[in-house]
Amino acid sequence: MVSSGPSGPDCAQVNAVPTDIGFQLDLSIRLLVAAALGAGLGLEREMHGHPAGMRTHMLVSLGSAIFTILSIYGFRQVSGGAATDPSRIAAQVVTGIGFLGAGAIVKFGPNIRGLTTAGSLWVVASVGIAAGAGAYFVAVAGMLIAALALWPLHVLVQKLELGRGKTLRLRLRLRKLDAFAGVSAVLLSHHVAVGSIQSRKSRSGHVMDLELKVASREPPHAFLAEIEAIPGVAVKAVVQSEEA
Repeated sequence: MVSSGPSGPDCAQVNAVPTDIGFQLDLSIRLLVAAALGAGLGLEREMHGHPAGMRTHMLVSLGSAIFTILSIYGFRQVSGGAATDPSRIAAQVVTGIGFLGAGAIVKFGPNIRGLTTAGSLWVVASVGIAAGAGAYFVAVAGMLIAALALWPLHVLVQKLELGRGKTLRLRLRLRKLDAFAGVSAVLLSHHVAVGSIQSRKSRSGHVMDLELKVASREPPHAFLAEIEAIPGVAVKAVVQSEEA
């Protein structure tokens, strides 16, 4: 006859998350801190028009904190059973965030954009893990250091002209495609590299979208004025984009 197993107060039970008000309030504060720090870090990305902005960073940080809390308190050691590893769920956050970060990286012509945003998502996940574990000082310090890297250091690089240059997106309207020879000559004389070219026909001729790589010391208005002076060429739009 097969025994139905042990019963009574000594049977194996999963220790659930404590339900007392004080402890639940502490966990809620951890989630609020993680969400606030994530939103603060994402604000810089939002201000610069990146796809992964304030809401994305806030959700990543909040989700990381929730997973960390559940990893520590939600699946603790079973009574009479083997010990469990409280870091196993949080460790998967580090792996899983790589897929989200990969989605932020975009290849635009010869250039790759979104690497800094992917890095900020990875960092904000760690901020959420720290907040979820109750390491508030680590979470705040990590957020502040990351914000320093995203904004003030980026401004400093631009001021010192340490970057590899800036990217301009230029839209031209040409009456005839032959006029592009003059545009190419102007760009060559100013050492402006053409990253990508897209052309389409319009009612009045052709519309060309160019991605240009301009040296930091090269003022764009210098060669733009020469391009506008070419017969049959009109500059319709100029957009300067971020490298990060």
